[in-house]
Amino acid sequence: MSDMSFKQAKELTEQFELAELTLGQTVKRLDRASENFDRSLINQEKILQYVPQTDTKLNNMKIIVALNIGFLIGLVVSKYLF
Repeated sequence: MSDMSFKQAKELTEQFELAELTLGQTVKRLDRASENFDRSLINQEKILQYVPQTDTKLNNMKIIVALNIGFLIGLVVSKYLF
């Protein structure tokens, strides 16, 4: 009977060691995931800072393109009408 309890204790310690190893790996993976999440939050903040700048640049570009198209249309119309 003592052999059975010793075997059981040995199996339990092996299971505990295995559980400890898996918990250690899980904690490492969680740490990596939290670091990656922090990096992605920092990048997201940078992107959110650039969005208003790009919006104004796009609006300015649309105005410039519209003026150029208007100028070209004016040239074509003036060439054929006058």
